[in-house]
Amino acid sequence: MSPFAANVYHVYIFFRVQDTRSMKLTTYTDFGLRTLMYLATLPEGELTSVAQVSRLYDISRNHLVKVVNQLAREGYLHAVRGKNGGIRLARSPEEINVGKVIRALENNLKGVDCGSPACYLVPACRLRDALRLAMDAFLQVMEGYTLADLTGNREELMVIFSQLEVQAGNSSS
Repeated sequence: MSPFAANVYHVYIFFRVQDTRSMKLTTYTDFGLRTLMYLATLPEGELTSVAQVSRLYDISRNHLVKVVNQLAREGYLHAVRGKNGGIRLARSPEEINVGKVIRALENNLKGVDCGSPACYLVPACRLRDALRLAMDAFLQVMEGYTLADLTGNREELMVIFSQLEVQAGNSSS
């Protein structure tokens, strides 16, 4: 088996073990990536609010505040406080590496927690190593993408965001 095929096989194992349908990032990371994608479609320097992003995606504002605060601490977002404040990208989309964002936001990149509950297979387990290889392969692929790559179809995304803004406006009325 070639090294590439072995990595694909390991990634497949990881996907199947983690969730019977596919690998799943945490909701926290998902919200972070979606927030960055939305901000990348705005005109450069334009501010929006956490409330606007949470309405747009129909997600918890309180949960999104935590995500946005971490993205700001990591240097991906710039938060402006005050009456005319808001959030915007702190870097250009070309400078934001998706794999690094995932590494910053995900709290478990091991694929499995062998200690909760305690696993008796740890001394002889090979699953942990297979999952580590799969996660490494996944992150390596994701590090090949920037936010600009994910939003290269900006016009299509803007149409979707416009429709979501209309829906969010109608549901808040």
